[in-house]
Amino acid sequence: MSTQTITQNNPFSGTVPTVQVHSRGRLWTGRVFSGLCILFLALDSIAKLFQVQPVLDATVQLGWPTSVVFGLGVTLLSCVVLYAIPRTSVLGALLLTGYLGGAVATHLRIGDPLFSHTLFPIYVASLAWGGLVLRDARLRAFLSATFFNGGDNR
Repeated sequence: MSTQTITQNNPFSGTVPTVQVHSRGRLWTGRVFSGLCILFLALDSIAKLFQVQPVLDATVQLGWPTSVVFGLGVTLLSCVVLYAIPRTSVLGALLLTGYLGGAVATHLRIGDPLFSHTLFPIYVASLAWGGLVLRDARLRAFLSATFFNGGDNR
């Protein structure tokens, strides 16, 4: 095990311990989770960009016109790229959460099965956020300060 020091210019340095134990297992688990999420969503966005026939058929079945598929592909790929870049990964995760929330609403609207279809985007978002939390010490410090210290950071 090695240690990682949170720098003094970190706004959370006063609310969390200045030294955190850094686990290689946690880091690699986070990378694997994030990699799986990136791979799955990148393939989905590429299929939308190339307007593969099964994707077009599924879009119509979900009640959307095929004219939105390319735009959805661009939007999704943009979010995935932001998520994959370490400096913008939190922004990418936030945007992916919104995108996947729209997918949940779409499946819910047409009455798809709950656990296999409607909640599937939530599983993907959980994988994305789980991977990010496991690999990003700054995010863990923020979440720890926000949720485990009463949320009062005045």
